Amino acid sequence: MMYCRIKDVMTQEVVRADGATPFKQVARLLLDNRISGLPVVDDEEKVVGVISETDLLQHQVQQVEGYGHRHVRRPKLTRSARTAAVKARARTADRLMTRPAITATPDHYVTEAAQIMREHGVDRLPVVDDKHRLVGIVTRGDLLRVFLRTDEEIRQDVTRRVFLGLDVPRYVVDVGVDGGVVTLRGHLERREDAELAAWIAGHVDGVVGVTSRLTHRRTGTRARSGVGASGHM
Repeated sequence: MMYCRIKDVMTQEVVRADGATPFKQVARLLLDNRISGLPVVDDEEKVVGVISETDLLQHQVQQVEGYGHRHVRRPKLTRSARTAAVKARARTADRLMTRPAITATPDHYVTEAAQIMREHGVDRLPVVDDKHRLVGIVTRGDLLRVFLRTDEEIRQDVTRRVFLGLDVPRYVVDVGVDGGVVTLRGHLERREDAELAAWIAGHVDGVVGVTSRLTHRRTGTRARSGVGASGHM
């Protein structure tokens, strides 16, 4: 199986809440389902926000810090402080959630999902259709599944993609895989083809790294060593 897009690794049965879901019920949903966050949807199943364990803990921390200090004059609150203050008084999901939700589509590549998570500092992405309706969810753990592909699965995938990309006979390049590290051996006429082969191999899901031992020929010169190592993600 090739893990290329989010639709291949996402969970389709999603635990979710609506805006009116009480605080304690949200906590119960997280605990009972052993998850660290969930999306909040409206009546049309459109994602309007996300609640994480951090949001619930922030609620508790803010309440403790605020209790007993109601008469202390405070400086003007920043935007983040105002948001925290709202969550401290939250009794339902719509006041507790973080919005807007950072989402992805089923056709996003797994590498794109990883980049989105890194850029926004989130551990999960609700997956939505073209009308922003919830169709699944993907977590960091789901993305890591690409690295559980066997060496043989990776070898077959790299072989197919390299020869499709270069349009050369299969015997020209030998593909070996050990522990997710791809080694390319063989001879190609052009340096550009050797570089392209390593680039293609490095972008196959599950590849940890690429070592190219390809040789190539310059016009009018003898063959020499090819490109160096490349990586994935």
